[in-house]
Amino acid sequence: MTTTRREFLKSGALASGVAVLSMYVPGFGGQEAQAAGSMHTPNVWVHIADDNTVTLISHMSEMGQGVHTSLPALIAEELNVDITKVKVTTAPANPAYVNGLLGAQITGGSTSIRDAWEKLRIGGAQVRTMLVQAAANKWGVDASSLTAENGVVSGGGKSATYGELAGAAASIPVPKEVKLKDASEFRLVGKAVPRLDLPAKLNGTAEFGIDAKVPGMVYATVEMAPAIGGKVKSFDASKAKSMPGVIDVVKIADGYGEGTEGLAVVADSHWHALKARKALKVEWDAGKNANLSTAEMWKTTMAAEKSVAPIKIRPDVGDANGAIAGAKKVVKAMYQTPIVAHQPLEPMNMIADVKGDKCELTGPTQFQQGAQGMVAGMLGVPPENVTVRTTYLGGGFGRRVCVDYAVQAAAISKAVGRPVRMLWTREDDMKHDFYRPLGIQRMEAGLGADGKPVGLKFQLSSQSITQVLFGLPKNTLDPFMVEAAVAPYAIPSTSHDLIIHDTGVRVGYLRAVSHTMNCFANECFMDELAHAAGKDPVEYRLSLLENEPRFANVLKIAAEKAGWGKKLAKGRSHGVALMEGYGTYMAQVVEISISGGDVKVHKVTVACDCGHMVNPGIVEQQLESGIIYGLSHALYSENTVEKGRIVQSNFNDFRILRQNESPVIEITLVKSSEKPGGTGEPSTSLIGAAVGNAIFAASGKRVRSMPLVKGLKSA
Repeated sequence: MTTTRREFLKSGALASGVAVLSMYVPGFGGQEAQAAGSMHTPNVWVHIADDNTVTLISHMSEMGQGVHTSLPALIAEELNVDITKVKVTTAPANPAYVNGLLGAQITGGSTSIRDAWEKLRIGGAQVRTMLVQAAANKWGVDASSLTAENGVVSGGGKSATYGELAGAAASIPVPKEVKLKDASEFRLVGKAVPRLDLPAKLNGTAEFGIDAKVPGMVYATVEMAPAIGGKVKSFDASKAKSMPGVIDVVKIADGYGEGTEGLAVVADSHWHALKARKALKVEWDAGKNANLSTAEMWKTTMAAEKSVAPIKIRPDVGDANGAIAGAKKVVKAMYQTPIVAHQPLEPMNMIADVKGDKCELTGPTQFQQGAQGMVAGMLGVPPENVTVRTTYLGGGFGRRVCVDYAVQAAAISKAVGRPVRMLWTREDDMKHDFYRPLGIQRMEAGLGADGKPVGLKFQLSSQSITQVLFGLPKNTLDPFMVEAAVAPYAIPSTSHDLIIHDTGVRVGYLRAVSHTMNCFANECFMDELAHAAGKDPVEYRLSLLENEPRFANVLKIAAEKAGWGKKLAKGRSHGVALMEGYGTYMAQVVEISISGGDVKVHKVTVACDCGHMVNPGIVEQQLESGIIYGLSHALYSENTVEKGRIVQSNFNDFRILRQNESPVIEITLVKSSEKPGGTGEPSTSLIGAAVGNAIFAASGKRVRSMPLVKGLKSA
């Protein structure tokens, strides 16, 4: 059984209690426009106020990736207005704002621009057409005689601002067909426009979840069971309740499956809540994961490889077994990636205000419908009784697709009868994440007399995130597990298999999801094949990409810009990796050195073909961000489990890249008229493979497990 990403998430959102509402959108939240007079809504995307303020209702959350600049550019382009005059607010939970590529109101999967590319341009063009028609009706002239520029409709010696016309325009039927600008006419799209959210983030007025306040708000911190899925066996909160400012101590769960239970301490300040939390006396029931360990997780996953029937990632091509059996040379390898926490810098938090059968949520989320549906389910109310106001997100990386923290906040508010801000500590965040699942890739290939592969076998064993979060039926292909599993190279016979095994750890979508682990295996193995064939890694890849011009182009550009094949400084080595992800084609060449068992990445050269770009400046920011994030995981980061508990607690034992360790990053953006690709995640996936290949070039040691520094020291 197979299905698509979109069908998975759509069915999961509906199953979690998301109702189909009308297209009317009652109110909105986030970084709200300050407008004078009435606000008019010609369509669900654009609000225009009497004072000529234009507001985009963004269906995507802003978590640092720049959508509150890129998306306004799309409507501003078609409305012919100055982008700096466009305000942005994040949409409420409503099916009108469903991400068409994912089937639910989710920000993720590098889909923001890809989903908005046509719908927001159409939305802007619709409103422009309606404004012009409103002016034509008012003045009794033909609409074709009028122009709309800089927020003003004019013609025949008359003019009116968009704000003056917006009320009348909102009553005109929305045109079904509108003419969009040709790319040659773009004034904003394709330009590196400065970020609209930057001033507020610099002067401190930007509202993140951790900044938000509502009247009468109290504060909560949560002591959760230390073991994954653990329960509260008994507790004594008498001392905590007697401490200054403490309002109550309540028992809660996180809402996912059997869930992890905990105790929430509610007080008049976060500091008082934290102090009282330390006074709790709790006896925990570790449950079924009491003896779970990292070693056991690897052991059971490897056992599943022998006992679980594989699922075909795609139909076999040719006869891989036969081709490998008759090959001149056979190469085998196993690659491993550990579980990893998301660790956005803003810990999980949410304000919930439960009053009767209504609830208002205020805070950072990537999944408005999920927060609405799960909180509604916990409270036993219709989804439309739960409103969601989304603030800026202090990072997401996929963690805020899970809404356990919103469920906790609502449960606490209901228990104490007040609006509550629930805020996790950094340690809470590290130990109670939804982790990237561990993965094992077994690779096998046969080489012909010319050194090229005649057959290849790929087998992935890992845990299904979509089973955990959205109830995907067992024995069903999870497309989020097999991204980048099929490499682009011309190989006559191939087989690609998936083995799904639940390790006991709750897992979630982490930036780039399975691209990272599968690209690591495929691209490092391709280097192994090049070495076995006695070929240069770049030339070897190019010989297998004759029918893949976009892949070949970015590989050639990155190799040339990096000086591939030229003599490097003493102690330096190159590594290369190539991948398509989210419609973006990318190659990376890294330059590294090794000293005392540690790896220093000096430079990363990137060639990126992401199709038509809305804002090249933000594309570069996204690629740089993805490289630093992915490099942290590739070199250092992992989470381990002992007795059902996550061992790591903070950045002292979950190492990430420091500022002084960051490499020089040189990016070449390929001009393209292809549809936009996603740029938030692909660079995260490639960096591990490129560094792994450079480590082999520098040391002769093939490191097949992340984190690479740990693997190098044990190689």
